[in-house]
Amino acid sequence: MSAYVVFQGEINDAEQYDQYKPLAAESVEKHGGSYLIRGGNWVALEGDAPPTRNVVIKFPSMEAAHAWYTSAQYSAARPLRQEASTGSLFIIEG
Repeated sequence: MSAYVVFQGEINDAEQYDQYKPLAAESVEKHGGSYLIRGGNWVALEGDAPPTRNVVIKFPSMEAAHAWYTSAQYSAARPLRQEASTGSLFIIEG
């Protein structure tokens, strides 16, 4: 069953986040993932508006998503995102 990594957050340092993006994209591709949403416009229909940065990545399985997150390649990129943004990152099976 597919799994989706979701990031919802605010970018505090756009320059540093721009350094993170190609590193993350390369690691996602290497682990069989593909971006479904990477930023983009949105319209809030109910409840609170989402953060300004929303990303959804599809992986073949929960195991593949977790393997990507814990991989050496993404572990090298992750601190750039963590320092450049605040938010939540989670995996949803679906």
